[in-house]
Amino acid sequence: MQLPVSSSPSDRPSRHLVLVTHEFHPHRGGIAVYAAEMARAARQLGYEVEVWAPALPPGAADPTWPFAVRRLPLAGDHSLLSQWRMARELMKHRERLQAATLYIPEPGPLLAMLLLQYFDSLRPAQLMLTFHGSEIQRLASRWLLRWSTSHLLQKATRISVVSTYARNLLQRNFPEAADKVVITPGALRTDLAVEAPTAPANRKVVILTVARLSPRKGQREIITALQALPHALRDRVEYWLVGGHNKENYASALTAAAACADFPVKFLGDIPDEKLGAIYAQADIFAMTSMPHRHSVEGFGLVYLEAGVHGLPVVAHAIGGVPEAVLDGETGLLVAPGDGPALTAAFARLLGDPALRRRLGEAGRARARAHTWRDSALSLFGQPPAGPAT
Repeated sequence: MQLPVSSSPSDRPSRHLVLVTHEFHPHRGGIAVYAAEMARAARQLGYEVEVWAPALPPGAADPTWPFAVRRLPLAGDHSLLSQWRMARELMKHRERLQAATLYIPEPGPLLAMLLLQYFDSLRPAQLMLTFHGSEIQRLASRWLLRWSTSHLLQKATRISVVSTYARNLLQRNFPEAADKVVITPGALRTDLAVEAPTAPANRKVVILTVARLSPRKGQREIITALQALPHALRDRVEYWLVGGHNKENYASALTAAAACADFPVKFLGDIPDEKLGAIYAQADIFAMTSMPHRHSVEGFGLVYLEAGVHGLPVVAHAIGGVPEAVLDGETGLLVAPGDGPALTAAFARLLGDPALRRRLGEAGRARARAHTWRDSALSLFGQPPAGPAT
């Protein structure tokens, strides 16, 4: 009583692609962007794409998508209730899925599939999965999850990961996935607006972080590192934080750290995507120093590409897949997590060398534009078969 999904992408191909996700517009974050952009790129390749996403909040509206969007009666979190409701929808439409490629780009519906794989009536023509990093560690941390995940990976047609780091992590924990894995790091948001720099001369150097307020994103480490700068350099900087979604009361910890700093620290809140370009245009350096935190890890970091296309040099920690998003000495400066003096030295180096900032920023701009969603979608899905959907 198992889900017999073909092991080769050419066994039972389908032009009909059903992408199911718990994270989608208006949800913010890298995974929501990833799901929407992979759907858009698959549609451009010629697939008939349908996205199943959580219900819209009251008063919210969908933009015009180039693919069909079906809103489901679930909240979009990873709660048991949301997983159960997603599982119910998949089972309700199991006959349609028999002629479709089922694509799961994030952990929410993946958890539902860990159970549904054992129901004989749910047999999609193909099963595609994407892993970002943190979920691999969580799934491998408990024997029952590891056992069930191993079964699901054996039934998948193809599996993508966002970085070489994530690939190695997946293969180390689930070696049965090794011959199915492709790397699909993603690219810039289609609707990203890049504005010309607007920073006035003779003002402070703005260091910017765009990330949710979470211990894993490392904003407090940045405040501490900047506070350790020599006074002459510290007097030249201000630190801007964009982001909401406060986790573990981290905003209070950041507010306390900012109150002890003798340089300006500005909390700008959760800026809408369409207004972020104006914020990037006023910044000089981008910093996001991701930290090890429980099972969470930075699998790649689309925001580093976003900062790069705005010509900003990056300061980051060499952790997870970050060294694949930020090339040390080429598009930014990387230091080891926990090495406070090295982090301070990286900021000091950029503050004291405007030419280096420009060189790293221009290289980051070129690297960001070299990534395309089409390449990622083609690596995972391949060209759609000719003719109508089966």
